[in-house]
Amino acid sequence: MSLRDNAIVAYAETKVMEKSDRNVWVLSGEILEELLDKTGIDKNEIDGLVMAGLTGTGAANPFWAQTTADVLGLEVGFCEQVHTGGCSAAGCVARAAAAIDYGMCEVAFLLFADTHVLEDRTDHSHSYRREWTDPYGLMGPPGAFGLLSRAYESKYGLDYRMLGKLAVTQRKHALLNENACEKLRVPITIDDYMKSRMIADPIRLLDCVMRADGAAGLLMMSRKRAKEKGLSKCIIPIGYAERTNFKGGENLVDVTKSGHEVCGKKALGAAGLGIKDIASFHPYDDFIIAIMLQFEAFGFCKPGEGVQFIRDHDFSHDGDLPLNTGGGQISAGQAACSSHNLVEAVRQLQGEAGKRQVKDTKNALVTGIGWINYGRNWGSSAALVLVPE
Repeated sequence: MSLRDNAIVAYAETKVMEKSDRNVWVLSGEILEELLDKTGIDKNEIDGLVMAGLTGTGAANPFWAQTTADVLGLEVGFCEQVHTGGCSAAGCVARAAAAIDYGMCEVAFLLFADTHVLEDRTDHSHSYRREWTDPYGLMGPPGAFGLLSRAYESKYGLDYRMLGKLAVTQRKHALLNENACEKLRVPITIDDYMKSRMIADPIRLLDCVMRADGAAGLLMMSRKRAKEKGLSKCIIPIGYAERTNFKGGENLVDVTKSGHEVCGKKALGAAGLGIKDIASFHPYDDFIIAIMLQFEAFGFCKPGEGVQFIRDHDFSHDGDLPLNTGGGQISAGQAACSSHNLVEAVRQLQGEAGKRQVKDTKNALVTGIGWINYGRNWGSSAALVLVPE
């Protein structure tokens, strides 16, 4: 068997909330119940549990996956916790497929749940690399992406209004997404983007993702089993790759480069596709410039040509390259390890996106970004190609 012998047979998603009124266990139960209702699968048939590893939620403990199995009443033969930050959602798909292929489970429940706003248990007191940044007042990802943006601007030049175009496009998609965080479902213009408060020059408020609460999930099994179950709206993973610690052994690294240059080629190669074949793009978006850098890394355009690529293309749901049609994390809210971008891709390929439905559903490219290193680009990169059955 191989990756493409497996199928995503159903998705589930809660609304993204600025602050949840239910804890992480309740949200997890809601996701499981919706998946069982959609598929008619009995809970006892689930024998695999694959979860994104989290640190800032009410479930912040080293036994997150095992505890969840206990709380949800699942007895499983495969229990996995994926700790690659924003790459975890896509990574869970690959790991679930591998477990099914190997015979460790037959029906895998992929769960992504976060209530870190409701109950943040993150301990940053001994966070790795902070000794290099705290003395200078550089705190958190905005500062790192501010430096990254300046490095790119120094090398290639940067028209911030084109980044604003991406922000506006994703916000329009969020307005069409009832599950997007209500606080963010407010129209914006490019002028609004340009005038938004500076957070870490040149990173503006409307460049930044907002932490939020929410949950999502997928149910996976072999294509053969899905057919036997009469589950017809299957989404097939046909290409996946990831890269961690890209150029980690080098000292003078170009911070505008990332592991997406490697894993993008591998995932597309496994899928038998070229970048021009991609019908919709669902990149991890913690900051707007990360989207533009991924355009370049995946080969939509050459390095340094990201601004012109944005200028030349329409990224709306009915445009020539639909982009994060659910609003992305920046305009829908950052919850559950970027799983909402993954779920949106599955929804689109199943033709269930309503007013924001894309016309071309032959495939979707989903990406992940995990962590950002001191002095380099992000620590982990992932790429996942999906197609309908």
